Amino acid sequence: MIIYEFKVKGKDKQYQAIDDAIRTSQFIQNKCLRQWMDFQGLSKYDLNKYCAVLAAEFPFADELNSMARQSAAERAWSAIARFYDNCKKKVKGKKGFPKFKKHCRSVEYKTTGYKLSTNRKAITFSDKKGIGTLKLKGTYDLNYYDIKQIKRVRLVRRADGYYAQFAISVDQKIETQPTGQVVGIDLGLKYFIADNKGNVEPSPQFYRQSEKQLNRANRKKSKKYDKSLKKAKKPQSANYHKARIRYARKHLRVSRQRKEYCLRLAYSVIQSNDLVAYEDLNVKGMVKNRHLAKSISDAGWSTFCQWLEYFGFKYGKVTVAVPPHNTSQNCSNCGQKVKKSLSTRTHVCPHCYYVEDRDVNASINILKRGLTTVGHTGRYAWGDLPSWAVGASLPSYGESGNQESPSL
Repeated sequence: MIIYEFKVKGKDKQYQAIDDAIRTSQFIQNKCLRQWMDFQGLSKYDLNKYCAVLAAEFPFADELNSMARQSAAERAWSAIARFYDNCKKKVKGKKGFPKFKKHCRSVEYKTTGYKLSTNRKAITFSDKKGIGTLKLKGTYDLNYYDIKQIKRVRLVRRADGYYAQFAISVDQKIETQPTGQVVGIDLGLKYFIADNKGNVEPSPQFYRQSEKQLNRANRKKSKKYDKSLKKAKKPQSANYHKARIRYARKHLRVSRQRKEYCLRLAYSVIQSNDLVAYEDLNVKGMVKNRHLAKSISDAGWSTFCQWLEYFGFKYGKVTVAVPPHNTSQNCSNCGQKVKKSLSTRTHVCPHCYYVEDRDVNASINILKRGLTTVGHTGRYAWGDLPSWAVGASLPSYGESGNQESPSL
């Protein structure tokens, strides 16, 4: 499954219709979740049937395409299934009980409710929401694929406009010549990655570079916010929404920079090696450290690991996520534990007198652990990713799939 994304061009009336469709999809998703809470033991198919009940009860829900309603119900079931899986796996802490959606940004159509033009440069939505025909602006060529291969179409609202995503069912695996190289990667803050050969990649720190602009835009937005209007339950001024959109666009730019950097770096690592061992970091737990939370979030480790696994699956390379415990403390030469604080950047072993950079020493330990592991042990179980996730490794209907990297 691959995802092709196009920016859509239309009139303001059409954009309002897209917003209406998104709100309706959010309403159905929340209603299905409430139905599951009130009546225990409901299945995925029961929620799909409940969509017809909602369409008969609410006229605005009937305006949305029937398969788009089912897609909204499947989104609710995806959260429910993830909660069940966490309970079965006995995940520590919170199990991720499903929550009601407040700010949905997309609506998803399956195989009906839309039609592509003959040249595949425009798409027409035929439900009663009145979206109509939208022009597709992008560099991808949809003529290469059959209409039957397009499993889902999503309309996504972002700060800089509206986009159409096409989930296309194709075989992603590409045969490549073996390089005969293996690498261990240590993720860090000083260096984004450091490998066992001593190569390092500096951390770009996109958020840090744009922080002054973001803070300035946030202050301008706050100055235009009127608390009295909120108390009176009246909408904010047009100038406030303009400032809010400008602020959101700056954040969107930073996130795109980070994603593009992680994508290119992961692709380069996969193309250069047959086996890649990296740390299975608990980023969610690490960001609870208030002193390092901003730097960890700015690094984008999770995004990098997701793309690393995706490209590993696509090009038939082995990706192994190893536990990070004591990889920085243990000596890669003799194996003895040498305690050091985060401020100590050089590993000096008092037992064998081995001296190396802290991150390079950790990457060597990571590679050794990775070579002792057969198959894929990454934390990103393919079935845990939603259908819109990076690389779209899931089938379009969001069910689990056994998509491991080839074993050693």
